[in-house]
Amino acid sequence: MTARILVVDDVEPNVRLLEAKLTLEYYDVLTCQDGLTALKLASAEKPDIILLDVMMPGMDGFETCKRLKADPETRHIPVVLVTALDGREDRIKGLEAGADDFLTKPLDDLVLFARVRSLVRLKLIMDELREREESGRRLGVSTDGAGRLRGSGGRVLIVDDNERQSAKIVEELAREHRPVVETDAGAALIASKGLIDLMIVNTVADSFDGLRLIAQVRSAEPTRHLPILAIVDAAERPRLVKALELGVNDILSRPIDSEELAARARTQIRRKRYTDFLREKLDYSLEMAVTDALTGLHNRRYMAGQLQAFVQRANHGGDPVAVLVLDIDHFKSVNDGFGHDAGDEVLTEFAVRLATNVRAVDLPCRLGGEEFVVVMPDTSLADAHRIADRIRRDIGLAPFRVMGGKEHLTVTVSIGVSASLGSDDTPEALLKRADEGVYEAKASGRNQVIARAA
Repeated sequence: MTARILVVDDVEPNVRLLEAKLTLEYYDVLTCQDGLTALKLASAEKPDIILLDVMMPGMDGFETCKRLKADPETRHIPVVLVTALDGREDRIKGLEAGADDFLTKPLDDLVLFARVRSLVRLKLIMDELREREESGRRLGVSTDGAGRLRGSGGRVLIVDDNERQSAKIVEELAREHRPVVETDAGAALIASKGLIDLMIVNTVADSFDGLRLIAQVRSAEPTRHLPILAIVDAAERPRLVKALELGVNDILSRPIDSEELAARARTQIRRKRYTDFLREKLDYSLEMAVTDALTGLHNRRYMAGQLQAFVQRANHGGDPVAVLVLDIDHFKSVNDGFGHDAGDEVLTEFAVRLATNVRAVDLPCRLGGEEFVVVMPDTSLADAHRIADRIRRDIGLAPFRVMGGKEHLTVTVSIGVSASLGSDDTPEALLKRADEGVYEAKASGRNQVIARAA
């Protein structure tokens, strides 16, 4: 898995050494030597990862990272701070600035490349979600979730059989999150499928294999994207690398530093909420693309695709498909006499009555204006006619209440019915026959159902 990596360091030999190592691993490498240039390159080139030196003249790595994360154009790019300093304060400061990880010079190549691979996987997921979300925004479908993207109040599952260590984690996280402890791996695997924002796993536990648990969580569909913090001994490099290869999101070295734990947990929970938000927006965008915004019924686009599939199946020996075309009688007089708001209320109530009078397998849709269609799979012309007449009676049975109940309007509907004829039928012909039935019903006095067999 290759990626474009931006290396930022004010020491030329350091830049060249890291560039050579990454290039040998087939990464595409960009380089610069100061924070301001890094900000410009990140915005223009959109790298997949930024390896950022902390100690630079002028704008240091902490400030550069903070500005990268504050910019909507670059905030999604993973940043790894690289420094010769190994102080606790620097790690915490870097994490609070928004860094995704913190590596110490001289760099361990094995750990570096494992971390890069892990972050590249994360970046690919984020890019796909952001791209789809942007497509929804261009279509005019957008929701605001800024208030939901906090890094506090998370539900944290701690899987650890070390009582003293887990108690320390709970004490720290309980200040802003809702931590629970599970000492059994099997029970933890079940619990992870619930409403969990972060999972912390002790990979050096005595009573269970933490790495195997991580692998099981990553391989299960409901938990594939659950953020995982792995607790490891810093000296156990193979275990640390294996944890990263299995897909953990971050590492906590023993002994656990309370402030570092809090900062890393906050970062992971905030990121999970951001990805959840993007997925929800994507689902919403997809739904809106096939849904009529006023009535909540399917729209013309969805109807056309589904009807095409049903007709093709019927043409190849499958069950027939029937279509109802419904047109509200004298709807223009509602808009003219009571206003478009009252007209919208009529359309909304009409959609409710229509949907409650068809089967679960039927597809009630709004074509536009006061015209509706119901696609009815596995339905004969006679059965469709019977259902259409039931709908007609229910529409006219009780008046429609509009304008806050001030007005009660009598509404009727004219309905045309058709059903597929055989191997030569088409969706267009099916709809045309039903539409002709509507015209005949209106010409005959409205409030009628007319079936067109051919």
